[in-house]
Amino acid sequence: MEYASPSRGAPRRGSRGKVWLVGAGPGDPELMTVRAVRAIRAADLLVHDGLVDPRILATIPAETPRISVAKKRGRHTVPQPGINALLVEKASEGLNVVRLKGGDPFIFGRGGEEAEALRSAGIDVDIVPGISAALGAAAEAMLPLTHREASSAVTFVAGQCKGLTDQDWSGLAGTGRTLVIYMGVATANDIAEKLIADGVSPAMPVAVIERASRPDMRALRTLLADLGDMVERECIESPAVIVIGEVVDRSLAEDRLGSLARQAERLA
Repeated sequence: MEYASPSRGAPRRGSRGKVWLVGAGPGDPELMTVRAVRAIRAADLLVHDGLVDPRILATIPAETPRISVAKKRGRHTVPQPGINALLVEKASEGLNVVRLKGGDPFIFGRGGEEAEALRSAGIDVDIVPGISAALGAAAEAMLPLTHREASSAVTFVAGQCKGLTDQDWSGLAGTGRTLVIYMGVATANDIAEKLIADGVSPAMPVAVIERASRPDMRALRTLLADLGDMVERECIESPAVIVIGEVVDRSLAEDRLGSLARQAERLA
């Protein structure tokens, strides 16, 4: 199928525009898809997250109006229903709108909610996938999320979606499996306690990859029992992903992830 770029211009009276939900990837502009770049360059209006890297925002044409709907834990400048209404309003005015999101729109990006709202309002919507934070982080840390000798399954979960007590993670972490946790920095201690209570070994390898693909990226490794303490000790902040499983010990980037043996000695 041939990709049809948005056509820029003034609002068209009596016609409706369209919305593109675009994944900006984990941060590095070079990791955006060609389709994403084309959509950004041709948009009449760009509505973006706070997680979109400043280097990507710098690629937006200077004449393109932009609206930030950045969210931080506990504080949303524009609540999600307001974002939905904004997209519907601007597209109804005849504008081609790019809704730019960090990572991928359909992996903890609330793209599904926005797409539903747009479709319900009769607005055309296209999805432009992006490299999800987990995939970008794993690549930067040279950490395979699956490995024939370590893991045949990988699961993505949210560390603060509707509260940990509402989530059933039984069987998602352990031998032969990889668990990737988004938005888990603030609840890292609770996550470790939850998994250990579910039977995951306290000595299970864990990696925390902060600001993946950005110039100030950090990748730290420890054991599950030390996860909460390490997050506090190292002052880790979002955006970050947590990877739990034996694949962490398969990372090819020892210089970035440090030594599990040293952590084990310290915890003994």
